[in-house]
Amino acid sequence: MNVVLAKAGTHTELPRSAMHGMDSRFHGNDIDLLRLLANYSKLDSPYTRIIRLMAETFQNLMLGFSVALSPTILVYAFIGCIIGTLVGMMPGLGPLAGISLLLPATFGLNPIIAIVLLSGVYYGAMYGGSTTSILVRIPGEAASVMTCIDGYEMTKNGRAGPALAIAAIGSFIAGTAGVIGLMLLAPTLAEFALRFGPPEYTALLMMGLFILAYMSGGSMLKTLASAGLGLLLGMIGIDVMSGYTRFSFGIVELGDGVGIVPVAVGLFGISEILLTAGQAAAPKVQKPKLRDLIPSREEFRLSVGPIARGSLLGFMIGIIPGSAHIIASFVSYGIERRLAKDPERFGKGAIEGVAGPESANNAAASGAFVPMMALGIPTSPVTAVMIAAIMVHGISPGPLLISQQPELFWGFVASMYVGNVVLLILNLPMVGLFVNLLRIPYPYLYPCILVFCILGTYSVSNSMIDVWMMLIMGGIGYVLRKFHYDLAPIALGLVLAPMLELSLRQSLAMSAGDYGIFLERPITTTMLALGLLLFLFSLKPLIFKGKDWREKVGLEEQQS
Repeated sequence: MNVVLAKAGTHTELPRSAMHGMDSRFHGNDIDLLRLLANYSKLDSPYTRIIRLMAETFQNLMLGFSVALSPTILVYAFIGCIIGTLVGMMPGLGPLAGISLLLPATFGLNPIIAIVLLSGVYYGAMYGGSTTSILVRIPGEAASVMTCIDGYEMTKNGRAGPALAIAAIGSFIAGTAGVIGLMLLAPTLAEFALRFGPPEYTALLMMGLFILAYMSGGSMLKTLASAGLGLLLGMIGIDVMSGYTRFSFGIVELGDGVGIVPVAVGLFGISEILLTAGQAAAPKVQKPKLRDLIPSREEFRLSVGPIARGSLLGFMIGIIPGSAHIIASFVSYGIERRLAKDPERFGKGAIEGVAGPESANNAAASGAFVPMMALGIPTSPVTAVMIAAIMVHGISPGPLLISQQPELFWGFVASMYVGNVVLLILNLPMVGLFVNLLRIPYPYLYPCILVFCILGTYSVSNSMIDVWMMLIMGGIGYVLRKFHYDLAPIALGLVLAPMLELSLRQSLAMSAGDYGIFLERPITTTMLALGLLLFLFSLKPLIFKGKDWREKVGLEEQQS
């Protein structure tokens, strides 16, 4: 029989296994009993608790796989991954549009099937956006903006196959690492993310701009000018705090601001079409051979570090509300260029410029589910729609979800493992098929790309204003590329501007206009200090000419 100990309001039950060897001494006095209980308490050491937690996690994961490996769940996971990949390849659609379109179809489904289907669309679209980025320099999804830079250069160098393969492998590893993080660290990391108020977000976004200045590969002044243009574009639209419309010039559609999709497609897609059209001769049609589709041993070696760093960085950024996957890919690209022994390769077809950002944005996609599942807090529009899909079935995401609906939570976690395997199996064999699109002569291929750009951009909000914005940004991007300006900071500035302005004004509202609030909070002070330090380092080449790494590799002369 079991022995129950009651002391100071606690209730501890000793299992039968703890009683073996005790019976011979149990009939003694109270001191003997206390000694026995003290010996038993040693079994509840930190190591025992860790082992117990690992055993419970493994048991729950087995429950999840029993759900996820059922034929019905597998079919819906496969369908979600296929739809997501196709949606991600279409310029302008992205995961939010795909999930929103499929949401009504999930109302009649089992809640587990619904969340598995929508999550398959989500991380399928995160990978699918890299395909068009690498092959034709058009980001199918906003997070694929950074993949355009080196991915397309690899395509022009005849290495489109390895770029697509590394993107698929990096996405698989990062997605799997993100699921493990979701499984093990969800409660702790979600609680940390809750400590971020408006001042912390302001410091985080400011640090992102400082990192951009520090990590820029060319002229710092040109990089800051591009980021400034992006920040100005982000100011267009209704002021969230006051409700006044700014810089819309009487155009009602600009009340919602300038979308990232028209700007990204215009800057990276339309400008590339214009540059190609301006060449004396059309680019040579590529006819890739089978041996050219497989990454070399050197490319695998160079990709290991970026994939690992991108996976960790993306997951940590993913739990923070905002456009985490976009920011993660930008930061990852900057870090890889900074850590590279020969950063002059970036922008000319460096495999690290594909592996890092792709891993980061897929890990961020997994990280976004941590506060969603553990606390019921959406960190992006995509997770907000997915929470709505769960609540339609009468289930509220939050701390009680794991205990009250373990089959839903752990089935969802296991289905993400399965989904990542499905994506890898689905996309690696199709690398050859995708690369063969490059066999199409450019006079036929580029008009088709232009049509897809227009249709994809129009489909975002069914507005011709977005189409005109895309064409205008294409012209601006063409001119800026002629003068060797970096286009990526424009997209980053556009993403950060609304979040930065809102968090800054909320912080000042909290403190009645006192800027000292940014010095009173430890997290805020630390991030601002780090950002300021990086900014001062970025000024080094202006003060001490010839002392900076960018000068040594010749990028300063090329870009200025």
